Amino acid sequence: MSDSFVIIIPSRLASTRLPRKPLVDICGKSLIQRVYEVANKTKAKNVYIATDDNEIFDHGNNFSENVIMTSKDHISGTDRIHEAANKLKLNSDQIIINLQGDEPFVPINLVDSLAESFMSSNCDIGTVITKFLDDEDILNPNSVKVSISNTNKALYFSRSVIPNNFTNNLQNYHRHIGIYAYRKSTLDRLVVLPPSNLELLEKLEQLRFIENSFTIKTLNYSGNIPPGIDTQADLSNAINHINNDNR
Repeated sequence: MSDSFVIIIPSRLASTRLPRKPLVDICGKSLIQRVYEVANKTKAKNVYIATDDNEIFDHGNNFSENVIMTSKDHISGTDRIHEAANKLKLNSDQIIINLQGDEPFVPINLVDSLAESFMSSNCDIGTVITKFLDDEDILNPNSVKVSISNTNKALYFSRSVIPNNFTNNLQNYHRHIGIYAYRKSTLDRLVVLPPSNLELLEKLEQLRFIENSFTIKTLNYSGNIPPGIDTQADLSNAINHINNDNR
């Protein structure tokens, strides 16, 4: 059984809230390049970009030899990663980290900790949760909430506030961070599942996994996790963040 892991970053040009998101400039580097460079600082043995766009493919080849062209027909990043894994001929027990292409500030130790946590578990999938920092974020449907068991397994994900009966005790609520760990053999099983009822209602792909009895182990990360980039406001904040760090 493999104890090393690879990172695959799914990246596509179509984005409704921030046009051409992977290629937007952030202080001299594109978003996708910044994510790739952060991923390369982890303990991963290899980092790959999986895209369906020629422009991203050509741009990625300026800073990496590990850019893989995939079909434009994929509905989700999971499907795209699966095609890339097949093209790479990854072994069935290979651990894969699905790192979103809009997370240029993801902490390096978060990625490494997720891989280590997943290796020591017997769950199908690993992911990351953290505490909410303010009430407003809990009420935001773009911040995905998750309820967990006493053994840190995910019970349910929702855009609504869960548990219900919102109180001011932020310790009762967990925010989901969209990074996943799984073995290639699990990925093979995930991509043949049809969209599930709860998934379609919540618009959350991970509910398809739970509805089909896959176990998801959560890692509760206590460090600071800067937000990803999904809107023009996020992009402006990212630029300010980098400029402040360079002062």
